Amino acid sequence: MPASARRANLPTGRPLPGWRPRPLPPRTPMPGRFCRLEPLETRTHAAELFEAYREDPAGRGWTYLPYGPFERPAAFRKWLSADSGGSDPLFFAVVDANGRAAGMAGFLRIQPAIGVIEIGHIHFAPRLQGTPAATECIYLMLTRVFDELGYRRCEWKCDSLNSGSRRAAERLGFTFEGLFRQATVYKGRSRDTAWYAVIDREWPALRASFRRWLAPSNFGPDGRQRKRLNAGRRPAA
Repeated sequence: MPASARRANLPTGRPLPGWRPRPLPPRTPMPGRFCRLEPLETRTHAAELFEAYREDPAGRGWTYLPYGPFERPAAFRKWLSADSGGSDPLFFAVVDANGRAAGMAGFLRIQPAIGVIEIGHIHFAPRLQGTPAATECIYLMLTRVFDELGYRRCEWKCDSLNSGSRRAAERLGFTFEGLFRQATVYKGRSRDTAWYAVIDREWPALRASFRRWLAPSNFGPDGRQRKRLNAGRRPAA
């Protein structure tokens, strides 16, 4: 505690002796059993992603993203080349068990100095939604954040009206932290942003629940889960 705070008898946050800024997330693959996350490359993934997203002819998956939908492959390739090749956001293609890209996700708002990072830009094609691969994708990203890079906090933010994203965040173990009213404007409309997060001390228990859920023994011959991911999980304090 700083001497000035001791003299004033004021409360301060928990000390972090030896804290050092964390590394930036590397642009390297994250392999799993149900899927593989590969650094997004336009020439490698654009055509497969465009075809996968066409499984959603109404374009519902683009509703809460600040870009898209894209009517033609050329427009989609142009966006990928211009906006998804940087280091923040750092985009990954989600490659399914058939070896084809069926979605994307990314790390963004990366703050190595304080150990905070966000998972976002999540867009899964219909064939990926609600599958073990979709859950494993987030598990792989959280494993990189906490186990490989040693970050303190991982955030999830979404439009407050995006009920699917909010349900997913809670199922995956993120804790709701509040609503930022009129936080931004996108596609010509106002957005209230719902904030969720996982912090480092919550991760060991959450990691164990992911591993139990992803284990082969949790799936019957028909591929259905035997126990829910959040079964028996205690809410964060």
